[in-house]
Amino acid sequence: MHADAAPGNLPVPMRRLVFVVTEDWFFASHFLPMARAAIGMGLSVAVVTRVRAHRAAIEATGAQVVPLEAERASLNPMAAGYAAGQLAAILKALKADVVHCIALRGILVGGTAAAMAGIPARVFALTGLGLVGARSDRLGRAARLALRALIRGPLASSRTRFLFENPDDALALGLDPLDRSVTVVGGAGVDPTIFVPHTLPPMPPLRVALVARMLWSKGIDVAVEAVRLARAEGAPVELALYGAPDPSNRRAIDAATLRAWSRDGIVWHGPTTDVAAVWAGHHVACLPSRGGEGLPRTLLEAAACGRALVASDVPGCRSLVRDGVEGLLVPPDDAPALAAALARLSGDAGLVAGLGAAARARIETGGFTEDAVTDRVRAVWRDLLEA
Repeated sequence: MHADAAPGNLPVPMRRLVFVVTEDWFFASHFLPMARAAIGMGLSVAVVTRVRAHRAAIEATGAQVVPLEAERASLNPMAAGYAAGQLAAILKALKADVVHCIALRGILVGGTAAAMAGIPARVFALTGLGLVGARSDRLGRAARLALRALIRGPLASSRTRFLFENPDDALALGLDPLDRSVTVVGGAGVDPTIFVPHTLPPMPPLRVALVARMLWSKGIDVAVEAVRLARAEGAPVELALYGAPDPSNRRAIDAATLRAWSRDGIVWHGPTTDVAAVWAGHHVACLPSRGGEGLPRTLLEAAACGRALVASDVPGCRSLVRDGVEGLLVPPDDAPALAAALARLSGDAGLVAGLGAAARARIETGGFTEDAVTDRVRAVWRDLLEA
């Protein structure tokens, strides 16, 4: 019998995969390849999200977009509970077979809604632990314990699968990265045919770029201070900042501060629509994150472009960057250490080129391409649909 036919020659209904993500821009910037992969498997795909400016980009994949107003920055349990109730009704109406929840808040709201709707096949895709992961104090440890109890307890079912972007986050939630319910992927992946190496600009100076949302948690201030320290010691280093503050994020750096930093070899350019062109004009990608990362897309894109990477030794960053191989790792919140790393690179063009070449090879062979990531995620969906 044909796979698409049932007894009596009635067509088999398409299986329905529903993504739950709080912001449409986040899905559009990171997860369109996953939507296309699911549709390529013959699944019917819906994306439930807060709709702002990216509906058309998501719908262009063939996915349906369903609006849900759930404020990402809100920690109000009543607001989250209300959103979960709305979402449960949406999941029932869509007749979801698999609910794929993206990022921490998407997991909390989506997992609750899937339980309310009686949908056991769930994917919890953690894209980083944010402040919960970055804090090392008692409050941070308590938050991780509470999160572990929720995600592995009432929000989970026997058919829940966990996707992580680095093994440290799995361990932080008490999960073995080698367990069959756990899959570790190379972030959202990067397309190595779009992000390609270009000839490095001449040195000096060492041209460093930091491409990210302008958040204190990304260590933007650490990069600014490090470049000032390096320049004060005579190292020819320049820093370009590309990105916008995130108005819905409490950790956003205001534009006045960013403009005030733009002097003496440091320039804030605002957001960019051509990240590949940024890397073509720079030698080094810098991300001195304070932690809480999944696997930063900015490092993936820079590595694919053959650029040396300088990053904090925190979960996510160290999953891609091996110290002395693809780049240099420095302790988080340590401007002098970062200044020393940049000064070292500013005096060694051969090292800069070698690290960049190794970074490109890491993308191609280490499981960090879009194809490699979607292959692993498709396997998770198949496992749930065949169960």
